Amino acid sequence: MKTTASPNIISSALAQLVTNATDVQNRTSPHTCSIEESYKYVTLPLCYSLTFLLSIILNSTVLLRSYRCRGGHQWNTSLIYMVNLASTDLMYSFSLPFLVASYVMRDHWVFGDFMCRLVRFLFYFNLYCSIFFLTCISVHRYMGICHPIRSITLESKRAVRGICTAVWVVVFILTCPIVRFAKTGDVTRKLVDGVNEGVELWSAGSVNAGKVEVYRNCWDDAIDSEFSEYVPYGIVLHVLGFFFPFIVIAWCYSQVVRTIFQTLHSQPRTQEEGGMCSGTEGVKDRTSVSISGCQHAPYISRRRKSIKTIITITFLFALCFLPFHITRTLFLILKETKAAECQTMKMVSICYKITRPLASCNSWLNALLYFVTGDKSLACCGRTSTAHNTHLLWPLQILGGQKEADQEHQNQNKADEGHESDSKSSGMT
Repeated sequence: MKTTASPNIISSALAQLVTNATDVQNRTSPHTCSIEESYKYVTLPLCYSLTFLLSIILNSTVLLRSYRCRGGHQWNTSLIYMVNLASTDLMYSFSLPFLVASYVMRDHWVFGDFMCRLVRFLFYFNLYCSIFFLTCISVHRYMGICHPIRSITLESKRAVRGICTAVWVVVFILTCPIVRFAKTGDVTRKLVDGVNEGVELWSAGSVNAGKVEVYRNCWDDAIDSEFSEYVPYGIVLHVLGFFFPFIVIAWCYSQVVRTIFQTLHSQPRTQEEGGMCSGTEGVKDRTSVSISGCQHAPYISRRRKSIKTIITITFLFALCFLPFHITRTLFLILKETKAAECQTMKMVSICYKITRPLASCNSWLNALLYFVTGDKSLACCGRTSTAHNTHLLWPLQILGGQKEADQEHQNQNKADEGHESDSKSSGMT
C-alpha cells in the first residue's frame, strides 16, 4: 500500500530544514553576527550635543579673549600653541551637529555623499590636530623646564608658528585618505513588527530572519567592499596619530615631574642654611642667603601645584583618547580577521561606540583646564621688560598661573636689590 505525502507537509519539512540550517550557521559561523546598537541612538546624541555646546562656549571665549591682546601681536609662545589648539577644537565641534542629526534619525544620512566625506574628515582631522598640539605643548614645557638653554631657539615666535604650520600639514596628510574611504552606502537592518530594532546585520545568512529595511548610512570607516583596504590605513593612523604622541607626552611630563621633584628636595637645604624667611636681623653675611630662602618659598607651592596639574592633564588625555583608540583598533582587526566569536565582537563594538564621546570631550576639557590653571584675567600678552626673566618660567606660568609668576618676579627683584645692598655695604666697609 503506497502512501503519498501531502504537498503542504513536504513544503513544511523543507522550510524546517532551511530554518535549522540557518540556525546552525548562525551559531557556528564566525562570519555571521548581528550587533545591537539601539543604545547609541540615545547616548551619542546627548554626549555630542553637550560636547558641542561646551566646546563652542569655552573655545570661543579663549579665542576672543586672546585676540584682545592687540590682535595677537604680543602673544607669547605658549599662547600661540593654545590659540591653535582652541581653533582646532572649535573646528572639531562644527562636525558634531551633523552626527547628532544622523543618530537622532537612527543612522539615516540625508546630507549627501559630499557632506558625509567632509564631516568624517573634519572629525578625525581636528581630533588628531588636537592631539598633536597637546604633544607640542608637552615637548615645549619639557624643554623649557628641563633644558632651558637648549630651548632658546624654540622660544621664538617664528619657530613656534613654523611648528604649528607643520602640525596642520602633517595631520592633513595623515587624514586625507579618509575622504576616499568615508562615503554613503546602503545598510540592511532587522525590523520587528515593522519597527526599527537597531540591529545591524553583518552577513547575508542572517537577512532571512524576519523583515529588514535598507537605508542610506554615512560610513565611519569604509564600506564592506573596501574595508580590507581601510584596516591597514586605520591602524597606521592610530599608531602615528595617537600612540606615538601619547608616549612622547607621557615621557615629557614624567621628566618634568622628576625635575620639579629634584628642585623641591633642594630647596629645604637652602632655607636651612639661610635661616627663617622672617629673620631680617642678625649677622650681615647671612642676609643675602636669608633673602634667597624667602625668594624660593613661592617656588615650592607653585611647583607642587604644577605637579598636580601635570598629573591631571596626563590623566585626562589618557582617559579621553586611550580607550577610544584601543577599542577602535581591536574593532578594525576583529572585524577584518573574523577570528573572534560573535559575543566578543559585540562587546568590542559596544565599547568602541561608547568611548567615542570620551574622545570628543577633550575638545572642551582643554579650554576648561586653561581657565582653571591659567590666569583668570588672561594676561596673555608677553611683556618686553620681563622677557628675559619669563623665558625659563613660562611653562610654570601655564601650569601655575600668572599671579604667582608675577609674585616671583617681585621676590626676585627684591633679592637682587638685597644682593646689591650687601655688595655696596661690603665695599663701604
